[in-house]
Amino acid sequence: MKTINKNNLLRNILIASFLLVLMTGCGTDSEDTNTTQLQPIEPEEATDTEEQTEPEEPTEPEEPVTVSACRAATYPSPEWDKCEEQNFALATEAGPRQLLDVEFQAALIEEGIKSTLAFTERLLTDPFWNSTLNLCGSIIPHCAGDPFRHPGSDDWYDTVGVFFPVNFYDNEGARLSGRVWAPKETIPGKTYPAVVILNGSVQAPETLYWWAAQLLVENGYLVMTFDPRGQGYSDSSTPDGELGSNANPVVFRRNLIDAIDFFYSTPDEPYPHNLPGAPGPISDFNLANTTEFNPIFELLDRGRLGIAGHSMGAIAVSVVQGETDWKGTMHASNPIKAAVAWDNLMLEDNLDGISVTPRVPSMGQAGDYFLLPSPHREPPTENKNAGVDLWRDSGVDTFQVNIRSATHYDWSLVHPFPSSYWEAGKVIAADGSDNGSGWANPVAQYYTLAWFDRYMKLPGEQGYDNADARLLNDSIFRDRLSWYFPSKRAFRDRNGKMHSCEYMALGC
Repeated sequence: MKTINKNNLLRNILIASFLLVLMTGCGTDSEDTNTTQLQPIEPEEATDTEEQTEPEEPTEPEEPVTVSACRAATYPSPEWDKCEEQNFALATEAGPRQLLDVEFQAALIEEGIKSTLAFTERLLTDPFWNSTLNLCGSIIPHCAGDPFRHPGSDDWYDTVGVFFPVNFYDNEGARLSGRVWAPKETIPGKTYPAVVILNGSVQAPETLYWWAAQLLVENGYLVMTFDPRGQGYSDSSTPDGELGSNANPVVFRRNLIDAIDFFYSTPDEPYPHNLPGAPGPISDFNLANTTEFNPIFELLDRGRLGIAGHSMGAIAVSVVQGETDWKGTMHASNPIKAAVAWDNLMLEDNLDGISVTPRVPSMGQAGDYFLLPSPHREPPTENKNAGVDLWRDSGVDTFQVNIRSATHYDWSLVHPFPSSYWEAGKVIAADGSDNGSGWANPVAQYYTLAWFDRYMKLPGEQGYDNADARLLNDSIFRDRLSWYFPSKRAFRDRNGKMHSCEYMALGC
């Protein structure tokens, strides 16, 4: 009974927190402000004047681009106020639209029921799990993320990709749940680059990031998603009672290294923390049914690994990519070749006592609003570009995409948290020729894929030839780059030419 009461308490905390988010996001200055946010967006008022174009060969603009009225608006002025009202309305559009979408709501409820049944079955068949305190372990349908990215509701799994559930212990004995993903059709004998994706904190489960898993698999990658300790389907604590998630954020760094170790395990080199004598197996009397090694190990190109993470996961990614005293068990040195940090690169400058050190090509992505989005009353002053500046000054390739009208939840697709509209189940075209009807998430998809393609693909592979062109095609999403925070880059193309730009939206 105590466990149930704790779950109820945690659920109530989440609901209360969400209501606080909505109240903060809507503002309380006047009724006019709230009304404006729910009115339809007027693109001619809120978007840049440049029309989106089909992808083209990269060129460094020789003439200044046309600057939209909102990007040029001065503060204080009625024009600036009007532009910000429209900008914020776009940033909170997803919740109301999806709430009125009957098909979306039905799918969300269905996935919640499926999750509850699966969680109950796991409790009955595998009693060694310890995840009942995790908010998204079961029963809350919103933890499904995008309900149209699950098997049974998405034909993607029939034609494009597959995943295999896995579970393994972390280095301190907590049992972690995850999935490894691969293209449905692979070339015999060929190996593929891989990306390990790390969740954000505050109970975010791996399902919120399946948009990235599907995107990468569809474009020729292997992927691993998993829940760090204290979140989703993973154990809430170690056998000694060491918690995870926000109560012990060092697990984001340590579990990322554990996940990389598991991803590289094979029948000849099984994952060491699952073996008899390790803390997890000892606590479970060697009876828990763990996954001995990565079931798709034969497809893995062991020399091509990237990492991506959101929020607290982005902090971990920023730290782990640069570690030279490697703490993993399957490599003598750090195996990471490229990184993408969603909101944001170097969000903090250290984790678990280890400082951020630029080592591999890394991209940051951020938005106009963060965890508790509310309209800007004056131009924001926070520095979204600390990471890209550090990487650039260190001589390491880097790229920063600051997305207009994006909130923290445009990378963790969870209804009804405030975000710009995202199209359920949408995987965009790699070249940006089909971005669907979403706003910020297609930008995140486009640049995430292009960055990994630039540093992870080999000649002849999908995405190799035009990766530079995609990274340099500013026109395709210029109207979606932040008015407040310059997007910038400093990277070398495949021919060794440096492309450095301090304000992509204004021309380079």
